[in-house]
Order: sequence, then C-alpha cells, then structure tokens
Amino acid sequence: MKNVVWTGTWVAERLGVELVGDERLSDLLGLALRRNPRRAHLLVSNVLGKHVPQSPSVVYGHGFALGRRVRELLGAEDAGAAVVLGYAETATGLGHCVADGVGLAPYLHSTRRPVPGVDTAGGFEESHSHATSHLLLPENPALLAGAGPLVLVDDEFSTGNTVLNTIRDLHARYPRDRYVVVALVDMRSAADLGRLAEFATEIGARVDLVTAARGTVNLPEGVLEKGQALVAEHETTEATRTTENTRTTENTRTTENTRTTENTKSTENTKNTEPADSRPGNPGAARVELGWPRGLPDGGRHGFTPGQRIRLDAALPAMAARVAEALPEGARRVLVLGFEELMYAPLRLARELEQVVSAEVRYSTTTRSPVLALDDPGYAIRTRLVFPAHDDPDDGPGERYAYNVAGAGFDAVVAVVDSAADTPALHAPGGLLAQLAEHAPSVLLAVVPSYVPARPSTERPSMLPEPLRGPAFSSYAPDEVGWLLQDLSDVTLEAPTEEREEAIQSGGAHYAESLPVEYQPSPQYQELFQTALGTSAARIAQAVGAVTELVLAERSPHPVLVSLARAGTPVGVLMRRWAQHRHGLDLPHYAVSIVRGRGIDANALRWLAAHHDPADVVFVDGWTGKGAITRELTEAIREFESAEGVTGFDPEIAVLADPGSCVRTYGTREDFLIPSACLNSTVSGLISRTVLRSDLVGEYDFHGAKFYRELAGSDVSVDFLDAVAAHFADVADAACAQAKELLATDRTPTWEGWAAVERISEEYEIHDVNLVKPGVGETTRVLLRRVPWKILARAGAGTDLDHVRLLAQQRGVPVEEVDELPYTCVGLIHPKYTRGATGADGKAVTV
Repeated sequence: MKNVVWTGTWVAERLGVELVGDERLSDLLGLALRRNPRRAHLLVSNVLGKHVPQSPSVVYGHGFALGRRVRELLGAEDAGAAVVLGYAETATGLGHCVADGVGLAPYLHSTRRPVPGVDTAGGFEESHSHATSHLLLPENPALLAGAGPLVLVDDEFSTGNTVLNTIRDLHARYPRDRYVVVALVDMRSAADLGRLAEFATEIGARVDLVTAARGTVNLPEGVLEKGQALVAEHETTEATRTTENTRTTENTRTTENTRTTENTKSTENTKNTEPADSRPGNPGAARVELGWPRGLPDGGRHGFTPGQRIRLDAALPAMAARVAEALPEGARRVLVLGFEELMYAPLRLARELEQVVSAEVRYSTTTRSPVLALDDPGYAIRTRLVFPAHDDPDDGPGERYAYNVAGAGFDAVVAVVDSAADTPALHAPGGLLAQLAEHAPSVLLAVVPSYVPARPSTERPSMLPEPLRGPAFSSYAPDEVGWLLQDLSDVTLEAPTEEREEAIQSGGAHYAESLPVEYQPSPQYQELFQTALGTSAARIAQAVGAVTELVLAERSPHPVLVSLARAGTPVGVLMRRWAQHRHGLDLPHYAVSIVRGRGIDANALRWLAAHHDPADVVFVDGWTGKGAITRELTEAIREFESAEGVTGFDPEIAVLADPGSCVRTYGTREDFLIPSACLNSTVSGLISRTVLRSDLVGEYDFHGAKFYRELAGSDVSVDFLDAVAAHFADVADAACAQAKELLATDRTPTWEGWAAVERISEEYEIHDVNLVKPGVGETTRVLLRRVPWKILARAGAGTDLDHVRLLAQQRGVPVEEVDELPYTCVGLIHPKYTRGATGADGKAVTV
C-alpha cells in the first residue's frame, strides 16, 4: 500500500510547526505559506472546496453535518428561529451548507463587495485575513433583529477575534440570548481557550461552539519572520522560473503560429465553428446557459431564505443536465470552479453534476488570498494560477488566484461566476479563462445572474397593469374572466410535497412562496372525475343558479364578480354564465389572489376601486371549510379601507357550498363533491395556485401565478363549465325557488364548522386548526397538495367520496369512518412533519 504524505510536512519540517489534536486533523488540514504580515502559515482545508479541489459531496456533507449538530444542540423550536451568518470569503459556502443542515434557517454571509443602494446592517474586522473588512448587507433589515439564536460559521476558529468582533458589533444593535459558533476545526491555543466563555459572561449570553475536529498549532519562537523569509526566497525562485518559461513559451508560440498561419490558409474556408463566447481575446470557453431561476439570489450576500433554497433544489437537476450536455465526450475528470464569495451555487451545481455524469467531479473556487505554491507532495498548494481581478472590485485592481488546478489532469473546467464578474477582464489574454485553457482541453463558462435587491420605490405607480386574459393567460375565453395577477410562468416555483410541508409547518417558509408539483391524474382518476361530473352537474347547476339569484336580489342588480383564485374562479365563470343565460346580463368577472396569513392582494383592490364601485364587488369562492378565508378577507378589507381611505367593499363571500356555516350567501349547505375540487390547474383554466414572495412580487405588483400551457392535453376546464351550464335550463325553476326559500330563511352563520375543527384538532392531538381541512373540497386538496396523515369520513358517505378513497389508496393514507361528523369528510395533514414522516400505518408517506 502506497504511503500518503501529509500535506503539511514541508512547512512543519522547515518552520518547526507542529499540528496536534484529534486524529482526523491531518485528514482535514494541510499547511502552506503566504504573504501576510500577521500570520505566515496557512491552514489549508481539504474539505472546504476553496484551495483544494474536492468531491462536492464531501464538501457539502461536512457543512450539512455540522448544521445537523447545531439543530440537535438547539432543539427543533430554537433551530426554527435561528439565523445563520457565514464569513467571506472562504466560509460563504460552508455557512450555506450549515444553514441547510439546521433545517429552515435563513442565511446571510458577510461580503467585501459594497452594493450601492443596500444599507449596511453591520461590519467587522478579521484580524489575520488577507483582506479584513466585512460588510453585512441583508435585503431584509429585520433579518438580524430577531431574538432567536445567531449561528456564526467560519472555516476555522483560531484566536476567536473574528467571532468576538462580530458578536460585539451585532449584540450592541440586536441583543439576543444565544449564539452558536461553528467551524470545521477549533484551532485555539491554550491561551485563547477561555476567551469565549469570558466574553459570553461579559455580554450576558450563552455562546456554544460546534466543530468537526479540535487541535492547535504549536509555533516556535520567530516563526513569522522565518516563514516570511521562506516565502521571499521561493517567490524569487518562482519569479525567475516564470520569466524563463515565458521566454521559452513565446519562442515556441512564434514558431507554432508561423506553422499554423501557413496551414490555416488552406483550411479556413472549411471550418465555421466558433466558440460559444466570441469576445475578443477569449481563448475558446464555451458558454453554458444554466437557466437560473428568475429573481433567485446567487447566494447569501443579501440573505437566502428557506423558500429560496426550495426553488434552487427544484431547478438544479435541469441546470446540471445543461452542463453535463456541454461537457466534452469522454471527459473523465471535471472541475467546477467557483468564484471568490460565490461558493454555494457552484457547489450545489457540482454536487448535482456528480450524480448525473460518470466523470470524476471536483469542486474548488478562486480566491483573493495569495499563497506560495510549491510542487511538493508534502505541501498543500502544489500549483497556482494568477490572473487579474475581473469583477471591478471596490478596492481596485489586483491579482486573484486558483490553486491546485494546473497539473491536476482535468479534462474540463466549468468556471462559474456571477454576472458582475462576467467582464472583458475575465475573457482577456492572461485572464482566468485564458489561464484555464492552458491547463484543460475544454473550458466552459456558466454565469449566474448577480442578485441586487430592488430599491424600494417612494412613489406608487399611477396605473396598474390591465388584467391578464386567455388565451395568452389561461384556457378560458377572454370574456369569461380577467386575472388581476402577474404571469410567473417562466419561473421555477414547484417543490417536492414533503419539502414544502416541512418548510410550511416549521414556519421557515409560507405555503404561498412555492408551488406543489402539479398532480397528473391517472386514467382511473380521470374516469372517476368524468363520472362524478356526470352525476353532480345538475346539482351544481342548481346551486350556481341559487347563489347567483341571491347575489342579484341582495347584493347588487349589476354586481362585479371577483373570484378568489383559483378554486373560486370556475364558480365565478358559472355565475357569470347563469346571469347571462337567465337575465341577459354581461357581468364583469375578475380573479384575485388571497393568501392565508398575508391577506388579499391590495393592488388588485386598488385596481377594482379605480374601475368599479366597490359597493358592487361580490367576492366569490367555491366552498367554505372552517371559514379561515372568510375571516382573512374580512380582516384584509378592514385594513385596506383603513390604510387607503377607500370604503364600500363588502367582505361577505358568495360560495357554491357552505357546509361550515360561515357565510350568508350560498347555493347550498350540503357537503357534496364539486368535481372542480378533484383536479388542480386542469379544471381551473390551467392556472396555478397564486404565489406571493418578496423577490418576485414587489410592493406595487399583483400577486403571481403560472399558466401551465404544457398541460393543455389534459385540460377539462371548459368541459366542466359546459357540462354544468348545459343543465341551466333544466334547473332554472328549482334554482329560483331555492333562492326564494333562502331569502326567507335566517342564514346567520353559526360557525359550526370552526367549532368542529377545533374539537377534531384536540381529539386527534394535532393542536393546530390549520392542519385540519374539513369538507370534500378541502380534503381533496390535502390529498393533492400536502402530506396527509389520515382521512375522517362520515359513516355511510356514498359516491361523493369515491375520488377521496382512490387518492387515499394511492398515497397509502388510512380512511377512518366517524359517526356524527358535521362534514362528509375531513382531511388531517401530518402533524409535526419532517422528511420521512410516516402515516398511521407506519408506512412512509410518498407522492
């Protein structure tokens, strides 16, 4: 077996430096020398992905494991309130990985790149670093102001000065009770061991330390001067060699260029292939378009939320596939090279690429830090590429470096930079791409858009956009509905159901920040939908007629129908068709977004108030469950009218079915199957559920949604409307009689549905009414979009539950019959959900 030389041997022998501590320490660290007036030696991590190319799975795994240990230390509740802060430049990616391991913690890293228009939330100095000044530039000023634990992540914990500087600055602004310091290695000297505890006592907070290994570096007297002398000696030698090599190279190139020129004349008309990037001086790097999700931050410079991580997770497979397709055929060894602070995006891309290609994939990043390179197996930095800074740095031009890339035998290098660094200097002779081309047969360039937070507008726009209409947006006819939404069809928003559920229940992300993957019904389920539609179309038509007649009689003779997207929209279209069929009225109909916990789209209300009398607006939904949206709308209208000075909106919702007894305006209070609840977008004009997320929806934007054009082959939206409307003539007399009967009835809401939900929540020890979804419609949604735990069905319920039983069977969810249930059925979402949660039968919950 071949002996492996420790990559700190060369420095240890010449400086008398001794690395002592845990057995793993020599696997995690090597040693090198650098030009630095404070500390000549450099601890070089083998698992950080900065100076030493490493498997991306190894790099990510170390950070994620540290995050899991933090989660165990804090407990689930405190971990859910934590914020993670990483240090530039070397620990920006490590901090991201720790945040992923903590679970649902938002992440921010310090930066040395000032961003105009973004306020500084803090700053501090790193005493031993090559570049010292750190800035904190969160997009959300409140990110660091919470009372939850602050987790600080660096690659090594040596003197503790950096951490103390950080905590001192932030604690003065945002005091809290608990801090956790995380590092790959704890390398404090004996003299520094007590400083952290003393500091914690001084500020009156708890400070914990979590590391992968513990040790220290024993430094002999005069080591700084001796190290500086060694650096100077070898840099002089290296400079001499570089000059000689440059002369030789220039002479060789002259000879080769002469030969090439002679040969080119005979072949220049036969070749038309150009590099993907044809900027002057570009050495032939092919540009790979990643398809980075619009509005998704490139990293944690301005903050990175759990919802944004979910978006990145969903987009990574397609991005990695594009890179894999661009790699040269037969490539056996591939390097994904990140850029200074841009570490996490290239790491995640490399890790995904590692899963889909047969080549050996490695990951590292460029750096500002100058380190001496020596081609010795006992030294951590074997080779060094030097090139000019290419991101127009605030501190002026300077050298940048890529270590252990030259001579490493890479068949392809994928350079990943942000758009701020995609400058002429990157592509110039002597630039990074040219340097890489000298050492790898193939160089690819992938550019991630630099994320800059939008500056808040001080003025409200005088005009809001006009409603979206089909066929450009939705499969409905343009006169059926106008959507007061913005089109997000080109944004990747879908996330796996289990990830969404964990994020939602932990409070780390709101359900409106992502979309569930659209359920694609099986042939058996589609047949069930058609059967249900055939048996219930007349009953739906009668309920549509009754509720429309109530609206015309009580609310307004010329109402403006405003459906709550998306479940309310098919009902709104049917009510509009009834008014046209029965009374010859051409009622305006719009769809707007309302989000539980966030309220109704205030910009949509502003548009409505500017174009119609608010007193004529009638909000429409499909059905009531426990009445949460009814309460939400009432509170949202009150807040809107108070803030805007606009009055007249009536928050009373008109619904097709009100089994929860939550409203006065309804067609029926029976809890029966409304087939539009059976499907998602394919029965709602191919429109997604609405989305509200700050990076996509600005202060003066409508909420967003997607138009799933690609599902047109499965669309039954118009079929559903036509099937119900075909019964209007048959049920007209019955619907009008039902409306007259309702007008003479006391329809005061009893809220019995809410009371039932509270009782069920306690009986089944869920203790969260938001996880109890009553009624056929809401239960269907649970089975299609969430992670169901069990279904409660009223004893003796008939065919109205056929589709519920089928979906439950497909997802392995038990159906429990219950006597005296006020609803036909109730869906229970899995309480305290985490990945790998199981149903009541102990089997994994799967989609």
